[in-house]
Amino acid sequence: MNMQRINNFRMGAYAALAAGLINLRYQTGSDSNMPKSLLLIIPGSIVLGLSLTTAGKKLLDSKSAAAVGMTVGLLLFIYSFVV
Repeated sequence: MNMQRINNFRMGAYAALAAGLINLRYQTGSDSNMPKSLLLIIPGSIVLGLSLTTAGKKLLDSKSAAAVGMTVGLLLFIYSFVV
Protein backbone atom coordinates (compact mmCIF):
# COMPACT_ATOMS: atom_id res chain seq x y z
CA MET A 1 0.00 0.00 0.00
CA ASN A 2 1.38 3.39 -1.02
CA MET A 3 1.00 5.45 2.15
CA GLN A 4 2.23 8.62 0.44
CA ARG A 5 -0.70 8.44 -2.00
CA ILE A 6 -3.14 7.84 0.88
CA ASN A 7 -1.65 10.78 2.77
CA ASN A 8 -2.05 12.99 -0.32
CA PHE A 9 -5.72 12.02 -0.50
CA ARG A 10 -6.08 12.77 3.20
CA MET A 11 -4.50 16.23 2.90
CA GLY A 12 -6.58 17.09 -0.19
CA ALA A 13 -9.76 15.99 1.58
CA TYR A 14 -8.87 18.05 4.62
CA ALA A 15 -8.25 21.09 2.40
CA ALA A 16 -11.65 20.71 0.70
CA LEU A 17 -13.37 20.25 4.06
CA ALA A 18 -11.62 23.27 5.55
CA ALA A 19 -12.38 25.47 2.52
CA GLY A 20 -16.05 24.50 2.72
CA LEU A 21 -16.27 25.26 6.43
CA ILE A 22 -14.47 28.58 6.01
CA ASN A 23 -16.81 29.50 3.16
CA LEU A 24 -19.81 28.56 5.30
CA ARG A 25 -18.66 30.82 8.12
CA TYR A 26 -17.57 33.87 6.15
CA GLN A 27 -20.54 34.02 3.80
CA THR A 28 -23.20 33.74 6.48
CA GLY A 29 -26.41 35.38 5.31
CA SER A 30 -25.59 34.99 1.62
CA ASP A 31 -28.19 33.37 -0.65
CA SER A 32 -27.70 29.63 -1.20
CA ASN A 33 -24.56 29.55 0.90
CA MET A 34 -25.26 26.12 2.39
CA PRO A 35 -25.40 24.21 -0.96
CA LYS A 36 -22.25 26.00 -2.16
CA SER A 37 -20.38 25.06 0.98
CA LEU A 38 -21.71 21.50 1.07
CA LEU A 39 -20.32 20.96 -2.42
CA LEU A 40 -16.89 21.22 -0.79
CA ILE A 41 -17.68 19.71 2.61
CA ILE A 42 -19.34 16.46 1.49
CA PRO A 43 -16.61 15.19 -0.91
CA GLY A 44 -13.94 16.23 1.59
CA SER A 45 -15.64 14.32 4.39
CA ILE A 46 -16.15 11.22 2.25
CA VAL A 47 -12.54 11.04 1.07
CA LEU A 48 -11.22 11.80 4.55
CA GLY A 49 -13.34 8.97 5.93
CA LEU A 50 -12.17 6.61 3.19
CA SER A 51 -8.54 7.44 3.88
CA LEU A 52 -8.93 6.39 7.51
CA THR A 53 -10.46 2.93 6.92
CA THR A 54 -8.73 -0.19 5.65
CA ALA A 55 -11.21 -0.80 2.83
CA GLY A 56 -11.04 2.86 1.82
CA LYS A 57 -7.25 2.78 1.73
CA LYS A 58 -7.36 -0.19 -0.64
CA LEU A 59 -9.80 1.68 -2.87
CA LEU A 60 -7.76 4.90 -2.88
CA ASP A 61 -4.52 3.03 -3.60
CA SER A 62 -5.54 2.21 -7.20
CA LYS A 63 -4.35 4.24 -10.18
CA SER A 64 -7.90 4.90 -11.34
CA ALA A 65 -8.76 6.40 -7.94
CA ALA A 66 -5.70 8.63 -8.26
CA ALA A 67 -6.84 9.87 -11.69
CA VAL A 68 -10.40 10.50 -10.52
CA GLY A 69 -9.15 12.09 -7.30
CA MET A 70 -6.83 14.46 -9.14
CA THR A 71 -9.59 15.52 -11.54
CA VAL A 72 -12.24 16.03 -8.87
CA GLY A 73 -9.72 17.64 -6.53
CA LEU A 74 -8.66 20.13 -9.19
CA LEU A 75 -12.29 20.99 -9.95
CA LEU A 76 -13.06 21.47 -6.25
CA PHE A 77 -9.95 23.62 -5.86
CA ILE A 78 -11.04 25.89 -8.72
CA TYR A 79 -14.60 25.96 -7.38
CA SER A 80 -13.38 27.01 -3.92
CA PHE A 81 -11.87 30.16 -5.41
CA VAL A 82 -14.86 30.92 -7.64
CA VAL A 83 -17.36 30.73 -4.78
